[in-house]
Amino acid sequence: MFGPSESSVVVQCASSGACTVLHAIFTSGFVFFVLLTGFAYTTLLERRFLAALQSRVGPNRAGPFGMFQPVADGIKLIFKEDVTPSLAKKAVFWLSPVIKVVPAIIVVAVIPFGPDVAIPWFDGKWYRVSQSVVDVNIGVLWLLAITSVGIYGIVLAGWSSNNKYAMLGGLRSSAQMISYELSMGLVFVVPVMLASSMSVGEIIEAQNKTPVLGWFVFQNPLAATILLVALLAEVNRAPFDMPEAEQELTAGYHSEYSGMKFALFFMAEYIGMVAVSMISVALYFGGYHFLWVDQAPLLGPVFYGAKVFILLLVMVWVRGTLPRIRYDRLMLLGWKVMLPLALVAVVWSAVGVVLLDEIGQDFYAGMSVAGIVLFVLGSFIWLSRAGRKPDISGTEPRVEVVSLSGNSGLATTTLRAVDRVIRAPAEVAERIAARETPGED
Repeated sequence: MFGPSESSVVVQCASSGACTVLHAIFTSGFVFFVLLTGFAYTTLLERRFLAALQSRVGPNRAGPFGMFQPVADGIKLIFKEDVTPSLAKKAVFWLSPVIKVVPAIIVVAVIPFGPDVAIPWFDGKWYRVSQSVVDVNIGVLWLLAITSVGIYGIVLAGWSSNNKYAMLGGLRSSAQMISYELSMGLVFVVPVMLASSMSVGEIIEAQNKTPVLGWFVFQNPLAATILLVALLAEVNRAPFDMPEAEQELTAGYHSEYSGMKFALFFMAEYIGMVAVSMISVALYFGGYHFLWVDQAPLLGPVFYGAKVFILLLVMVWVRGTLPRIRYDRLMLLGWKVMLPLALVAVVWSAVGVVLLDEIGQDFYAGMSVAGIVLFVLGSFIWLSRAGRKPDISGTEPRVEVVSLSGNSGLATTTLRAVDRVIRAPAEVAERIAARETPGED
């Protein structure tokens, strides 16, 4: 089998300066090539898969089976006229697409696509290298931080365009991010707790203790579901594509963009789809682990790519089947559904970490899956009964008023507790001031 023999000298790449530089150059180029290729053919995948869902043919003229359609789209966008509005803030207007696309590219730098491999070199030594661009022990913090940066590109694009529709799209995007970011941050904590590390590589290795059932999606399926929903909102994919809603805002934040500037926003969305799929696979779906990866490390990127492909199909399928939800419904989902459920997922993982040695990983995974199945069945039954209630609202339009005084759910209780904590210092100060103030005669 190809690999170092017992007499071979194996050196860690990090201990050699030349190896470190070459590794960074080649892995960066490989990741950049994978993301650009993935972006191009994700567009083709979406168009062909949506066509199949809608009983259409899809693009099939550019090259065999339409495989050159992304190339044709790229050439078309290159030769499109690039127009800048006369009243736009030109510097910010030009910089916004770059701010949007760069985080989508660099966010995957800490994700390993396979286990470490030993590579022979001309000096007769074997160098053990990582299949990630960089290997840092705070990889999860990097993922959370960089995924939050892309919002600045959207907001600045909407503001700098001097267009009301674009500005509304940017404001929608910022409010949308605030709604789901807390939930996403909480479910990022779950793999850190289960693996006792913030390194993405160590999180992936922690999911290999038990084949398949050791994946964190089986340890905490609720957290994995919340992460997938939050990452869909992160890349503004349907049904969370409010910032660029065509029926309401023409094209949203990129209404005034054309040519290659528009292509950069287009690229950022589809590279973001690939990137968030990679993040989901790394944190909850076992990373590159499957079948014979431990015996053949070069199969790691193949299995990793297959899992990413499946998640991309799910994203396209969701777009083809679900309509865009109303904007206030998204805020309701983020604050009153996802956030309380994310807190429950964190508590469940904390309990599991304490009891894991006693009950065993397989039993814990079975309890998690059974719990989520019961939750889904209960929700389905409750929604079915709620859907059979007669509409007695009459002809007058209903105005939904959100009131916290009469609610007693988990979300309301959490918000009340946070409100009390925030108001406590001010109330104490007011009481002290009232005692020190002499009473009136």
